[in-house]
Amino acid sequence: MLNNKQIAGKFDLLAKLMELHDDNPFKIKTYANAYLSLRKLEGNLAEMSKAELASIKGVGSTVADKIKELVETGEMKALEKFREMTPEGIQQMLSIKGLGPKKVKQIWKEMEIETIGELLYACNENRLVAYSGFGPKIQADIIEKLEYFQASQGKFLYAHVHKQAEKCLELIKTKQTSTKIEICGDVRRMMPEVKGIELLSDAALVDIFPEIESMEYIDDQWYFMAIPIFIYVSESARFDQELFRLNCSESFYAAFSNEELSAGDDQMIFKNKGLPFIPAEFREHTDALSKNESYIQNLIEVEDIQGIVHNHSTYSDGLHTLKEMADYVRDSGFKYFVISDHSKSAGYASGLNEESVLMQWNEIENLNNQFADGFKIYKGIESDILTDGSLDYSDDILAGFDIVIASVHSGLNMDEEKATRRLITAIENPYTRILGHPTGRLLLARRGYPVDYKKVIDACATNNVVIELNANPQRLDLDWTWIPYALDKHVKVAINPDAHSKESIHYIKYGVAAARKGGLTKDMCLNTMNKEAFDQWLSRK
Repeated sequence: MLNNKQIAGKFDLLAKLMELHDDNPFKIKTYANAYLSLRKLEGNLAEMSKAELASIKGVGSTVADKIKELVETGEMKALEKFREMTPEGIQQMLSIKGLGPKKVKQIWKEMEIETIGELLYACNENRLVAYSGFGPKIQADIIEKLEYFQASQGKFLYAHVHKQAEKCLELIKTKQTSTKIEICGDVRRMMPEVKGIELLSDAALVDIFPEIESMEYIDDQWYFMAIPIFIYVSESARFDQELFRLNCSESFYAAFSNEELSAGDDQMIFKNKGLPFIPAEFREHTDALSKNESYIQNLIEVEDIQGIVHNHSTYSDGLHTLKEMADYVRDSGFKYFVISDHSKSAGYASGLNEESVLMQWNEIENLNNQFADGFKIYKGIESDILTDGSLDYSDDILAGFDIVIASVHSGLNMDEEKATRRLITAIENPYTRILGHPTGRLLLARRGYPVDYKKVIDACATNNVVIELNANPQRLDLDWTWIPYALDKHVKVAINPDAHSKESIHYIKYGVAAARKGGLTKDMCLNTMNKEAFDQWLSRK
């Protein structure tokens, strides 16, 4: 059954395809608006009546009919008509950020290019610059996006796969009760991007797959809920050793002798080497082998998070009101909540002008007066870093916030020197307390702009600025591989959900998973501080 996001995506694609084919502008706008309305909707569209659907703002009767058609048949005739008219490669181009219908139409109709490979070849041959609207910079940007698109094919977000992997394992075990089966590989190591569901078994499993719901066999590959499954079969006697191998990086595994590996399960292998148990997600670099038991036990855990930092409300582009967000955070057991809606330059996200800022501050004060248990909302903002590195409010306004998160949201096409200079200028602003999603990357969709990580982290150390590990599973930015350098420089890391709805505060679990890979300890995470310590930290700059 299609979920809300998938249904909304169908209308987004329909609007783009219709624009590509110069269809009725009114209809295009109708379907584009439907996408915007449906993508953040809370209720289950599949369970709504036509009347309920039609009453949704931006939907109406025509769109409601198409939603019902999708839910009942799995298809939408109007969409299929346009898909049949459009080469597959052109449809792929529409899925690449930065290549909208107008540019894709020009590529298709004027350049007579129909595939990603053809477009990449044309770019490398410097052919695009001959066409209006395609200068050298745009061509270079397209090359980068195409190469990333190709490299990302066949990969999935860890957040998308890990629950399905657990469900798949559970279903297999109900059919194969006497077999050893374990999740392994990328999912077990909590890699931000994974290739699919990897399972280790001491017996062949494919004979039972046809009996399992949501299991499909397509082109010599088994899939569970559209995620590819990779089965590794091991002899029972070598099962533990093989499981250990699959749950380590190659360099980490190479540090163990055959004698050490023959000791038994993971616990025994580490004991045999005279080491504390190291969890699979931390078995990346051999540096982990030098950590003592106290360090390993002090690795960050979800339960250590005391406050939720970096959140949005209906003041900007969030789904829930400030009160709804704060109440949910409080009811979830956290001690404080930093609201950080988008700033005034973020027109795409209904950023707050000065009047809205003052209005929100007033509401925060009123809400804080109502909390009898000490819970607190902090006045924050996610201030846009402008192209020159400055923030987009006057000092008078910035001084009124409890905390300023500085982030880049526009002008992403930068070389390393410009991006690094822009970030460092923002870090040096006396009002900046946290550097948000440092590279602006979107996993499987967009590379981050290049930065000199060492210079940026050094600047954070010099200016007492915390660096964010944005826990949205599409970001996980700062990349976990740079956490050790941040720790060496005594730069704290904030694990922030960048929540745009109540439920998305729980993205912190993905941030914690990434942080553990980098060896982040509880004492070096900003929001493991209790409220009193957090207040003290705020007062120190």
